[in-house]
Amino acid sequence: MNILIVFAHPEPKSFNGGLLDTAKRTLEEGGHTVVVSDLYRMGFNPVSDRHNFLVAKEPDYLKLQLEESHASANGGFAPELEAEICKIEACDLMIFQFPLWWFGLPAILKGWVDRTLAMGRTYGNGAVYGRGIFHGKRALLSVTTGGPEETFRKGGFNGDIDAILRPIQRGILQFVGFDVLKPQIHFGPVRVSESQRKRWLADYAKRLSRVAEEDPINVGEY
Repeated sequence: MNILIVFAHPEPKSFNGGLLDTAKRTLEEGGHTVVVSDLYRMGFNPVSDRHNFLVAKEPDYLKLQLEESHASANGGFAPELEAEICKIEACDLMIFQFPLWWFGLPAILKGWVDRTLAMGRTYGNGAVYGRGIFHGKRALLSVTTGGPEETFRKGGFNGDIDAILRPIQRGILQFVGFDVLKPQIHFGPVRVSESQRKRWLADYAKRLSRVAEEDPINVGEY
């Protein structure tokens, strides 16, 4: 498979960085091709604006969806954005590796989503959900939290983790056609021992060695 890992953490030596390294090594050893978009190291600009485009449909008033559709039809995306969109189009599996910040994606990753999932190129004209442009591709969230697992259960302090992740899994990934795999969640890695973190990395490697065999989950059940 061709696999894209979108990595959003400012510290490469973090546990998130360890998960990225484990995934890349394991998947390459399994014969897969792995491409990494390391957003912080790339200096990726998360702000979606007119700099997304080389062409303009309406130069005096910016409506992003209109300009995205125009750029899609005219090869008009800025080179750094075109490169990221091409990575999505080429992958069979996309992995988001990130820490859960304020119950959502880090700003740099949300901005990557805002800019790359462009109307006309990745959705539109009824091409959403089961008829989405990326139908047949799969996506996996690999997430770390600050709090322990018991705080992310139904009725827990922070609430159900599945409900927290649903806007990402349903509202972003499934919306453009991805089949979503069960999320890989590591709760409170800063709160556990180094030996526990090593076990988690080993378990993640074991999972990824068989990821091609996994079935998608039904996010709509959340």
